[in-house]
Amino acid sequence: MAKPNVGKVNASEAMPQERQQWILDRLRSHGRVIAAELSAEFDVSEDSIRRDLRELAAQGLCKRVYGGALPAPAISTPLKQRRQEHTGRKLALARKAVTLVRQGQVLMIDSGSTNAAIASALSEHFGLTVVTNSPEIAQILSEREGFEILLIGGRINARIGAAIGAQAVQEIQRVRADLCFPGACAIDADDGLWGFDSEEVLLKRAMIEASGETVVAVTHDKLGATAMHRVAGIDDVQHLVVEHDVEQAVRAAFAAHNVTVHRADAVA
Repeated sequence: MAKPNVGKVNASEAMPQERQQWILDRLRSHGRVIAAELSAEFDVSEDSIRRDLRELAAQGLCKRVYGGALPAPAISTPLKQRRQEHTGRKLALARKAVTLVRQGQVLMIDSGSTNAAIASALSEHFGLTVVTNSPEIAQILSEREGFEILLIGGRINARIGAAIGAQAVQEIQRVRADLCFPGACAIDADDGLWGFDSEEVLLKRAMIEASGETVVAVTHDKLGATAMHRVAGIDDVQHLVVEHDVEQAVRAAFAAHNVTVHRADAVA
């Protein structure tokens, strides 16, 4: 592939601002950029390219994903829409995630379509107590045998599909759980866990602080992505459940931070 012609300078001589403008142009025309390809084209290190992508993502100009970047979404996707997306992939993640659950545990389960799949996959024979801010997850479990359910109250945000706000946070702070499953808008091996909504982020943080261990289950698009508000550092995440074909380099980056990475089975 030919090196990009950035203005009147050679690609290898381009300043970071010039590289970033070319990256944005490439995103608009191709719909995706790959860090390794950009590194070769500009003759700079992948670390330099990742730094460019982080800066662009922080400005809301792109969405980081593992290995590169996508054009930035205008807003976070409503839960109603997310329920219809990638259902087979989320089911595979859920089946792997529930292998971390032990009999008699107290679980903290955040709202979200992947977490709803996790709730559906939980064993009815483990004597589990589930604390959730999601009426949908509470309903899923109430229709099955063998669960003690504590529904966190407060203001329901229709877009998120769950209770958030001060009342919900206070109720969570009165509970102690063994495992927490926070919904993830974005997670990065260096930057940690991120969310779109500031109130929702406070609730996710409270869930993590009230739990012994944290399990994050994510589809490809959440890896290496960036959202506006930081939930927690990567040191607060003990387990990451990813799709079967996530690259080894991505898994190794999380493992380097003492995160145990679990690969879901391939989707048939």
